[in-house]
Amino acid sequence: MNAPAVDGAPDSGRRRVVVGVAGGIAAYKSCALIRALTESGHQVRVVPTESALEFVGSATFEALSGNPVHTGVFTDVPQVPHVRLGQEADLVVIAPATADLMARATTGRADDLLTATLLTARCPVMFVPAMHTEMWEHPATVENVATLRRRGNIVVEPASGRLTGKDTGAGRLPEPDEIFALASLLLERADALPRDLAGRRLVISAGGTREPLDPVRFLGNRSSGKQGYALARLAAQRGADVTLVAGAVAGLDDPAAVDVVRVQTAQQMGDAVAKHAVGADAVIMSAAVADFRPAAFASSKIKKGAGEPDSVALTKNDDILAGLVRSRNDGTLSAETVIVGFAAETGDEQGDVLTYARAKLARKGCDLLVVNAVGDGKAFEVDHNDGWLLAADGSETALAHGSKALMASRVLDALRPLLPPSS
Repeated sequence: MNAPAVDGAPDSGRRRVVVGVAGGIAAYKSCALIRALTESGHQVRVVPTESALEFVGSATFEALSGNPVHTGVFTDVPQVPHVRLGQEADLVVIAPATADLMARATTGRADDLLTATLLTARCPVMFVPAMHTEMWEHPATVENVATLRRRGNIVVEPASGRLTGKDTGAGRLPEPDEIFALASLLLERADALPRDLAGRRLVISAGGTREPLDPVRFLGNRSSGKQGYALARLAAQRGADVTLVAGAVAGLDDPAAVDVVRVQTAQQMGDAVAKHAVGADAVIMSAAVADFRPAAFASSKIKKGAGEPDSVALTKNDDILAGLVRSRNDGTLSAETVIVGFAAETGDEQGDVLTYARAKLARKGCDLLVVNAVGDGKAFEVDHNDGWLLAADGSETALAHGSKALMASRVLDALRPLLPPSS
């Protein structure tokens, strides 16, 4: 068999990032984003609007970025900042991007340093909207967002939740960690967020399951859910309607624009995935589902001493991935539903990781299988990942080491051509 092709990523060292801040109450959240970018080693220039400085002062932005902050085009004229900042940037992130700022960007205004920078930037530009729901859904904003995207800009789907005052709804700024993850991905791979999944429905599972032994103890695993959350986050930002079935996860914030269904046990996860998979274009089973559960549940805590068990009997859980393939074969799911599995493997004297993975792909019958070697700080409870992507047609691709967001983008790239034609 030929060696797998290597899917590499560009260098993600020190880069020039412009953080634009428009005048909205969410401007305070940009401070955490700026800190995260600078602490990652990037050179950050903050370019606020005049109204943004009504919410956060220039001294704060300067202290966090280590660079001077200006709003107008007539400051530091010999350096021509209204041209140079955009020309030299590797990434421009506007967070928050208000309805007014996006309207000005759409019409090509250049009446302050931020809008002038947007006109000269030739790098990826990511707008992160924050506004009231009525403003986000207004036809003018909808049209402006469509125009910006058509021109090649990235406009992030906002989160839903508490807005200014007592209002709640779509239009909330995503959490700084999520914005940072998307920005970091674009620095790894500039073309990672196309709107190529618009109109698609995806079901994604994430995290581990917990199989109770008694009211205190459970059988579980080390999955953090980070890979599944990265998949859900990117799929939503690439336009998909995403349902995330989340098991035990490590305190992760819900991804913006994603419906989250929470479960604990393998049976609960299987029921939730089966329910939401009906009518879905694809199901990605990235959760680490327990293969076994205790055969009996003790209604009170098992005590040490008299009566303690010599062993714990286990029974098999249903195989959710194999069950999805059976449902597709018997017509419960559409024959066109794409099914993606994940395999956390270790090698032994009988074979290496890929040997076991190839056998699992053949046994499960899914369309794609993402394979991770685990142990020694790999895959579980870390922010980076690597592995292999095995397809039912026999092709194999090695996924180079990088962020879990980068791996998620590669998986979605492989999934996209397998989807049925849009209706």
